[in-house]
Amino acid sequence: MHHRHNQDFNNHPQPSRNNLWLEGCKTVALSLVFAFGFHTLVAESRYVASGSMLPTLEVNDRLVIDKLSYRWSNPERGDIIVFSPTDKLKQQNVRDTLIKRLIGLPGEKVEIKEGRVYINNRLLREKYAAEKLRYEWGPVTVPANSYLVMGDNRDNSYDGRYWGFVPHDHIIGKAVIRFWSPDRLGQIDPSPLYPASEQPSPGQ
Repeated sequence: MHHRHNQDFNNHPQPSRNNLWLEGCKTVALSLVFAFGFHTLVAESRYVASGSMLPTLEVNDRLVIDKLSYRWSNPERGDIIVFSPTDKLKQQNVRDTLIKRLIGLPGEKVEIKEGRVYINNRLLREKYAAEKLRYEWGPVTVPANSYLVMGDNRDNSYDGRYWGFVPHDHIIGKAVIRFWSPDRLGQIDPSPLYPASEQPSPGQ
Protein backbone atom coordinates (compact mmCIF):
# COMPACT_ATOMS: atom_id res chain seq x y z
CA MET A 1 0.00 0.00 0.00
CA HIS A 2 2.79 2.38 0.91
CA HIS A 3 4.68 1.46 -2.32
CA ARG A 4 1.61 2.17 -4.49
CA HIS A 5 1.06 5.54 -2.84
CA ASN A 6 4.64 6.58 -3.61
CA GLN A 7 4.38 5.32 -7.17
CA ASP A 8 1.17 7.23 -7.84
CA PHE A 9 2.72 10.40 -6.43
CA ASN A 10 5.94 10.07 -8.39
CA ASN A 11 4.11 9.42 -11.66
CA HIS A 12 1.76 12.45 -11.31
CA PRO A 13 1.98 14.37 -14.60
CA GLN A 14 4.03 17.57 -14.39
CA PRO A 15 2.29 20.78 -15.52
CA SER A 16 3.04 21.51 -19.14
CA ARG A 17 4.23 24.86 -20.43
CA ASN A 18 0.80 25.36 -22.04
CA ASN A 19 -0.94 24.77 -18.72
CA LEU A 20 1.32 27.27 -16.97
CA TRP A 21 0.55 29.84 -19.66
CA LEU A 22 -3.18 29.17 -19.29
CA GLU A 23 -3.03 29.54 -15.50
CA GLY A 24 -1.09 32.79 -15.90
CA CYS A 25 -3.79 34.13 -18.25
CA LYS A 26 -6.49 33.15 -15.76
CA THR A 27 -4.66 34.98 -12.97
CA VAL A 28 -4.29 38.13 -15.05
CA ALA A 29 -7.92 37.99 -16.15
CA LEU A 30 -9.12 37.54 -12.57
CA SER A 31 -6.98 40.46 -11.44
CA LEU A 32 -8.47 42.64 -14.17
CA VAL A 33 -11.99 41.66 -13.14
CA PHE A 34 -11.30 42.61 -9.53
CA ALA A 35 -9.61 45.85 -10.57
CA PHE A 36 -12.49 46.77 -12.87
CA GLY A 37 -15.01 45.97 -10.16
CA PHE A 38 -13.14 48.14 -7.66
CA HIS A 39 -12.88 50.95 -10.21
CA THR A 40 -16.54 50.70 -11.15
CA LEU A 41 -18.11 50.29 -7.72
CA VAL A 42 -15.80 51.70 -5.05
CA ALA A 43 -13.29 54.31 -6.20
CA GLU A 44 -11.47 55.69 -9.20
CA SER A 45 -8.83 58.26 -10.00
CA ARG A 46 -9.44 61.55 -11.82
CA TYR A 47 -7.31 64.48 -12.81
CA VAL A 48 -8.18 68.17 -12.72
CA ALA A 49 -8.27 69.66 -16.21
CA SER A 50 -9.10 73.30 -15.50
CA GLY A 51 -8.55 76.08 -12.99
CA SER A 52 -12.20 76.41 -11.98
CA MET A 53 -11.49 74.94 -8.53
CA LEU A 54 -8.46 77.09 -7.66
CA PRO A 55 -7.03 77.51 -5.10
CA THR A 56 -8.31 74.20 -3.68
CA LEU A 57 -7.48 72.11 -6.75
CA GLU A 58 -4.76 72.92 -9.22
CA VAL A 59 -4.60 71.91 -12.88
CA ASN A 60 -3.28 68.32 -13.21
CA ASP A 61 -3.96 67.42 -9.58
CA ARG A 62 -4.78 63.70 -9.34
CA LEU A 63 -7.65 62.74 -7.06
CA VAL A 64 -9.24 59.63 -5.59
CA ILE A 65 -13.01 59.68 -6.06
CA ASP A 66 -15.10 57.85 -3.46
CA LYS A 67 -18.00 56.25 -5.36
CA LEU A 68 -19.41 54.28 -2.45
CA SER A 69 -20.39 56.77 0.28
CA TYR A 70 -23.36 58.26 -1.56
CA ARG A 71 -24.97 54.83 -1.78
CA TRP A 72 -25.81 55.16 1.94
CA SER A 73 -25.75 58.90 2.59
CA ASN A 74 -26.67 62.07 0.75
CA PRO A 75 -24.11 64.57 -0.53
CA GLU A 76 -23.39 67.39 1.91
CA ARG A 77 -22.69 71.07 1.47
CA GLY A 78 -19.00 71.61 0.79
CA ASP A 79 -18.39 68.22 -0.81
CA ILE A 80 -16.33 68.36 -3.99
CA ILE A 81 -18.22 66.13 -6.38
CA VAL A 82 -17.57 64.59 -9.79
CA PHE A 83 -20.64 64.34 -11.99
CA SER A 84 -21.67 63.55 -15.53
CA PRO A 85 -22.95 66.39 -17.75
CA THR A 86 -26.56 67.48 -17.25
CA ASP A 87 -28.99 67.54 -20.17
CA LYS A 88 -28.37 71.26 -20.68
CA LEU A 89 -24.61 70.72 -20.76
CA LYS A 90 -25.01 67.89 -23.26
CA GLN A 91 -26.95 70.28 -25.49
CA GLN A 92 -23.82 72.45 -25.40
CA ASN A 93 -21.72 69.44 -26.50
CA VAL A 94 -20.14 68.97 -23.07
CA ARG A 95 -19.29 65.27 -22.82
CA ASP A 96 -16.60 65.07 -20.13
CA THR A 97 -17.30 64.72 -16.42
CA LEU A 98 -17.05 67.85 -14.28
CA ILE A 99 -15.80 68.58 -10.77
CA LYS A 100 -17.26 71.35 -8.59
CA ARG A 101 -18.11 72.12 -4.97
CA LEU A 102 -21.64 71.43 -3.74
CA ILE A 103 -23.19 74.65 -2.42
CA GLY A 104 -26.99 74.34 -2.48
CA LEU A 105 -28.99 71.38 -1.17
CA PRO A 106 -32.49 70.31 -2.30
CA GLY A 107 -35.16 72.82 -1.26
CA GLU A 108 -32.74 75.61 -0.33
CA LYS A 109 -32.88 79.19 -1.57
CA VAL A 110 -29.50 80.35 -2.84
CA GLU A 111 -28.46 83.85 -3.85
CA ILE A 112 -25.39 86.02 -4.21
CA LYS A 113 -25.55 89.54 -2.85
CA GLU A 114 -22.84 91.98 -1.88
CA GLY A 115 -20.39 89.49 -3.36
CA ARG A 116 -21.27 86.70 -0.90
CA VAL A 117 -23.33 83.50 -1.07
CA TYR A 118 -26.47 83.30 1.08
CA ILE A 119 -28.40 80.11 1.82
CA ASN A 120 -31.96 80.66 3.03
CA ASN A 121 -31.05 84.30 3.79
CA ARG A 122 -28.03 83.30 5.92
CA LEU A 123 -24.46 84.12 4.93
CA LEU A 124 -22.41 81.11 3.94
CA ARG A 125 -18.92 81.68 5.34
CA GLU A 126 -16.62 80.17 2.74
CA LYS A 127 -12.93 79.80 3.47
CA TYR A 128 -12.18 78.09 0.14
CA ALA A 129 -13.49 80.63 -2.42
CA ALA A 130 -10.74 82.32 -4.41
CA GLU A 131 -12.18 85.82 -4.18
CA LYS A 132 -15.25 87.87 -3.39
CA LEU A 133 -17.76 88.00 -6.23
CA ARG A 134 -18.49 91.24 -8.03
CA TYR A 135 -22.14 90.74 -8.90
CA GLU A 136 -25.62 89.80 -7.69
CA TRP A 137 -27.28 86.49 -8.61
CA GLY A 138 -30.54 84.76 -7.73
CA PRO A 139 -32.35 83.95 -5.64
CA VAL A 140 -33.04 80.47 -6.96
CA THR A 141 -34.57 77.46 -5.21
CA VAL A 142 -32.81 74.13 -5.66
CA PRO A 143 -35.27 71.47 -6.93
CA ALA A 144 -35.88 68.18 -5.15
CA ASN A 145 -33.20 65.50 -5.73
CA SER A 146 -30.88 68.10 -7.24
CA TYR A 147 -27.91 70.21 -6.15
CA LEU A 148 -26.34 73.56 -6.98
CA VAL A 149 -22.60 73.44 -7.57
CA MET A 150 -20.01 76.18 -8.00
CA GLY A 151 -16.28 76.32 -8.60
CA ASP A 152 -14.06 77.75 -5.87
CA ASN A 153 -12.55 80.07 -8.49
CA ARG A 154 -15.90 81.82 -8.75
CA ASP A 155 -15.12 84.42 -11.41
CA ASN A 156 -13.55 81.77 -13.65
CA SER A 157 -15.91 78.82 -13.28
CA TYR A 158 -18.64 77.69 -15.65
CA ASP A 159 -20.97 76.11 -13.13
CA GLY A 160 -24.55 75.85 -11.89
CA ARG A 161 -25.02 79.61 -11.95
CA TYR A 162 -25.01 79.35 -15.74
CA TRP A 163 -26.51 75.96 -16.57
CA GLY A 164 -28.65 74.98 -13.58
CA PHE A 165 -28.70 72.03 -11.18
CA VAL A 166 -27.10 68.61 -10.92
CA PRO A 167 -29.61 65.74 -10.53
CA HIS A 168 -28.67 63.27 -7.82
CA ASP A 169 -28.37 60.41 -10.30
CA HIS A 170 -25.69 62.31 -12.26
CA ILE A 171 -23.28 62.34 -9.30
CA ILE A 172 -20.43 59.86 -9.71
CA GLY A 173 -18.72 60.39 -6.37
CA LYS A 174 -16.88 62.62 -3.94
CA ALA A 175 -13.26 63.75 -4.24
CA VAL A 176 -11.54 62.72 -1.01
CA ILE A 177 -7.77 62.37 -1.50
CA ARG A 178 -5.18 64.12 -3.64
CA PHE A 179 -2.34 61.73 -4.58
CA TRP A 180 -0.55 64.07 -6.99
CA SER A 181 1.30 66.39 -6.89
CA PRO A 182 3.57 65.09 -4.09
CA ASP A 183 3.84 68.45 -2.32
CA ARG A 184 0.02 68.58 -2.03
CA LEU A 185 -0.55 64.95 -1.09
CA GLY A 186 -3.39 64.21 1.34
CA GLN A 187 -6.95 65.18 2.15
CA ILE A 188 -8.47 67.91 0.00
CA ASP A 189 -10.40 69.63 2.79
CA PRO A 190 -8.69 68.45 5.99
CA SER A 191 -10.63 70.70 8.39
CA PRO A 192 -14.37 71.52 8.74
CA LEU A 193 -15.53 73.97 6.10
CA TYR A 194 -18.29 75.69 8.04
CA PRO A 195 -18.92 76.32 11.73
CA ALA A 196 -21.60 73.86 12.85
CA SER A 197 -23.65 76.66 14.41
CA GLU A 198 -23.82 78.46 11.05
CA GLN A 199 -25.05 75.57 8.94
CA PRO A 200 -28.28 76.64 7.19
CA SER A 201 -31.11 74.13 7.04
CA PRO A 202 -33.52 73.59 4.12
CA GLY A 203 -36.73 75.55 4.53
CA GLN A 204 -35.37 78.25 6.84
